[in-house]
Amino acid sequence: MNKSRMHTSRYAGLVSLLACFAAFGACAPKHIHEEPILQNGDRVDDGSATVYEASVQAEADHQRAAADREAIAAEALSTCAPEVCDAIVRQEVWLGMNEVQVMAATGTTEHAWSVRRAGGSFVMTPRDTHMPPSDAVGNLAMVQLADNSVQRYAYRESQGVRVVTSPEQASTEGRATAMAETLIQEGDRFAAVGDLDAALDRYDRASILAPDDPLIDYRIATVLDKALRPIEAQVQYELFLHRLDLERIEAQGDADAKLAEAIALAQQRIVVLERSR
Repeated sequence: MNKSRMHTSRYAGLVSLLACFAAFGACAPKHIHEEPILQNGDRVDDGSATVYEASVQAEADHQRAAADREAIAAEALSTCAPEVCDAIVRQEVWLGMNEVQVMAATGTTEHAWSVRRAGGSFVMTPRDTHMPPSDAVGNLAMVQLADNSVQRYAYRESQGVRVVTSPEQASTEGRATAMAETLIQEGDRFAAVGDLDAALDRYDRASILAPDDPLIDYRIATVLDKALRPIEAQVQYELFLHRLDLERIEAQGDADAKLAEAIALAQQRIVVLERSR
């Protein structure tokens, strides 16, 4: 019995000793031989060769693009009508231009555009919306051609997209009118939701762009009236009526229903505001 216990005890001790050796071996550091990345005396590549190659390639690409633009401009000017030639020189897209002339006016090549063709018409849109083609007026959102002749084009402006379909719209006055109309629409939306300060801001800006539109004065007057600014409102109502030349309108009877309603309301509000002072 004692011998059996001694044998068991020795066996347990041996197992414990082996376990300790195994644990020690697992925790001991392991040495792995790795090839050195650099040898003594080696130098790290500073990348100058790569940078030089990239700069040479960029310069070559730049010169090639410049040559392409010069060729496009030469072709565009060789076949253009007088007004189109003038627009190319001004670097401005114009109605009646062909595809090459559009690229000449914008100083671009075919790589700047994504073209969608359908039969005899096609639409040119910017390939990169972050760097869209532009002319002297602004960034272009779209150019539509039929039979290789520009029928309409659009600019992406702060107030939204402005479409040009006639020479009048392409003029400075046309651009101002289009922007004024956009501001008036924004002002109407703000006025409808009760944001009178924002509405007044839009109407004031529109009145600068379209000084000959008396209905803008009427809109300003109504906003001031709602904002409980009676003195300013009365002045704007009176300015609105004064600019309409009421005697001529009454004599000719050419006031439309909307204008006639505005005239009547303005006259009523002037009376009310005068009595309230």
